[in-house]
Formats: sequence, C-alpha cells, structure tokens
Amino acid sequence: MSTKRISRRTFAAASAATLASINFVRRPASAAQFSFKMGTDNSPQNPTNVLADSIFAEIKAKSGGRLEIKNYPNNQLGGASQMVAQVRSGALEFMMADGGVLGSVVPLAAIIGVGFAFDDSRQAFRALDGDLGNHVRKQIRAAGLFVHDKIFQNGMRQVTTSAKPIAGDGDLQGLKIRTPAAKLATDLFATLGASPTPMNFNEVYTALQTKIVDAQENPLTVVETAHLYEVQKYLSLTSHMWSGFWMIGNGDSWTKLPPDLQKIASTCFDKFALQQRVEVEKMNASLQANLVKQGMAVNRPSPASFRAKLKPFYARWKNEFGAEAWDQLEKYSGKLT
Repeated sequence: MSTKRISRRTFAAASAATLASINFVRRPASAAQFSFKMGTDNSPQNPTNVLADSIFAEIKAKSGGRLEIKNYPNNQLGGASQMVAQVRSGALEFMMADGGVLGSVVPLAAIIGVGFAFDDSRQAFRALDGDLGNHVRKQIRAAGLFVHDKIFQNGMRQVTTSAKPIAGDGDLQGLKIRTPAAKLATDLFATLGASPTPMNFNEVYTALQTKIVDAQENPLTVVETAHLYEVQKYLSLTSHMWSGFWMIGNGDSWTKLPPDLQKIASTCFDKFALQQRVEVEKMNASLQANLVKQGMAVNRPSPASFRAKLKPFYARWKNEFGAEAWDQLEKYSGKLT
C-alpha cells in the first residue's frame, strides 16, 4: 500500500518535470524573436569590435530581448569577399564592408577610396555624411541591401614594407604589395608602378611572414591590432587613400524587423558609428610612437611624386563612376587631375 502511494507520487512528479522540460524546449525564456549575426575582418581588439559588443548588448536590452545581434570578428565567418556574398544570400545579416570590396557588387561604393582624394578623415566624413554619401547609399539600397546612414571609420591608409621605406614613387616600382580584393586599390598601385597582389585580410600576416608579398597598406589601427609590426620593418606615412566601412545588411532580414525594432537598432547604430569614428581616429593618431617602440622605422614621404602619376588613373575612374558622382566627390576633395 505504501509502495503504491510512493509510486504514484513519483510518477506524477516525473510527468510534471517532463512536461516542463518539453515546454522549455519549445519556448526558451531567453530566446530572441530575431537573432542576427554581424561579421568583420578586424581583430577583436580593434575599437570597432570592442564597441560592437557593448552596442549590441544595448540593442538587446532596449528591445526587451527581442532583437539579438552577435558579433563575429577576425574573419570568423570568412574573408570580406565571402561575407559580402553571405549578406547578399541572407546567410549573414550584417557586416562591416570596406568600400573597395563592396565595390564588386555596388561599384560606386568604392569611390571613398580614390587615391589622394581626401587629406584626412574630417574631410572624408563631410563628403560621406553629405551629398556624396547620399548618392552612394542610394546605389547600395538599389542593390537590395540595407546600409546604415553613417559610414564607419577605418582611416588614412599607410604603406608598410619589409625591405626599405617608401620615400617616393620610385620606391614602389615592382614592389609586391598586398591590397584588398578591390579593383580601385589594385589600379592605384599598378598606376604607381607597384605589383599589387589582392587578397582578403585573413591571409595577410602569413603572406608577409612567408614573403609572398613584401608590403601591405592599412590604417595604423590595423597594423597595431593585427601585429603586422612583427613581420614588417618600415612604416611610410603615405596617406594615399582614406577607407571606411559601410555597415551593410541583408535587405530582406532588415525589412522583416518590426518598425520599433528598426528604430531601436538604427538609433544604436548611430551611436555606434559616432563613437567608433572618435575611437579609431584617436587610436590612429596615437599609434606612431607605439609602433616605433615595437621596432618599426617611420618616415613621411611627400605626396607630390605619387600624385604626378595619377592623371590617367583619375580619368579612368571618373569614367567608371560617372560624371555626376565624380562632381560630387570633387565638391569635397577639390579638382583631381
């Protein structure tokens, strides 16, 4: 009699536990209504990724847990070219896309990287927060992609080399230099007499280490956070190109978000972009001394010898981008001839 009562109680408790377990599997209390991913090709220490983690936590909190965005830095989801393809297919919801790489899908997106067009980031942001940026974003959206209103900072690109510094255009002749997988960048260096080798950033450190290439070009934050000073001796402050990241997304994924979640995300993305611009600029400005301590020799060549060779380059890219877009670029950069 006693055994039978215990058995019934045990059975009832086990049944309740099983039902609770089934209910939990079906509807986890912490599950987000929308769970998205963002990919970057920068290291976790880069300010872009440090800030992304805090901004995405804020989005989750402000949405009451309904929208969750997880950040995947350092090419965890593939190189930049692969991530662009994933965003287009919907396998990835967001990414930070370099203008040159995005140019393979939306050609005008690459216009931010025209050689020696911008003297500094402040000038670039005037253009890209203004008419030029509006024109480019219109083209990105026409391709079915989401693009945030504010571009993110990468900064002025500088050349690093293993064998000798770059003092003028003569030092670029025949130089095997890694560039992004972007037509504009390869054409710039080919016009200057170098031998550009396009590759995604996840391959760069090993390519420099094994001498597949002798040089690369990137803002100082990238040289520092990717430890390129370990495999490069010379840093030449050429400031030959400004680069930034378009925060793009899969268009269908974005439109499926309810308006209130779009508003929360957009507001937080604004905050993210403005903070990221400040932090990356601050880091780029402070790193020269630190890279010297890491063993790099630094020089600052005059841009005159480089610009003197770029007349055919400018003519080609004016034709490529179209007169309207080129006029908008020159509105901010001044005449490019």
